[in-house]
Amino acid sequence: MRTKAIEIYQSGKGYKAISKALGLWRTTVRAIIHKWQKHGTVVNLPRSGRPTKITPRAQRQLIREATKDPRTTSKELQASLASIKVSVHDSTIRKRLGKNGLHGRFPRRKPLLSKKNIMARLNFAKKHLNDCQDFWENTLWTDETKVELFGRCVSRYIWRKSNTAFQKKNIIPTVTYGGGSVMVWGCFAASGPGRLAVIDG
Repeated sequence: MRTKAIEIYQSGKGYKAISKALGLWRTTVRAIIHKWQKHGTVVNLPRSGRPTKITPRAQRQLIREATKDPRTTSKELQASLASIKVSVHDSTIRKRLGKNGLHGRFPRRKPLLSKKNIMARLNFAKKHLNDCQDFWENTLWTDETKVELFGRCVSRYIWRKSNTAFQKKNIIPTVTYGGGSVMVWGCFAASGPGRLAVIDG
């Protein structure tokens, strides 16, 4: 596109004509031509600034460790790089991971299921796969859960890529017991949700 703009300019056309022909802003066309007039090229030139401290080897190590254990903190990764004599700020580590598709996210929470629970749920689904609508309209679904009384459980970020939120290593298993909380019971059916009940004891 830049080369084409220069070719049209050399043919005697002005900024307005080039802008219309290529669908570019006039200011963009002006910048391209000024760069060509000054440097004799339209390719990206080397930029000034401090060179990156993270070597290719260090970057591979960062990605490998964050992928292997998504709950590793940037401070822990910083210490890991220090072991190979690479000293960088933890914010630099977060930026570099982000550029490689690994972003800090709160992990999703899912109930902790044993293999027995998983198989039982799968067998139930297969058994009732072809049941008629009347069966489901007469089915009551119930469950209980824990509600924190004071604040919420401590959370920490994980490193993960897009569309990987529910991979096993990116979730935190939850259980329905523990101190500082109350248990509640709820239900729903085809007709709608039932009332929430607090479980005493």
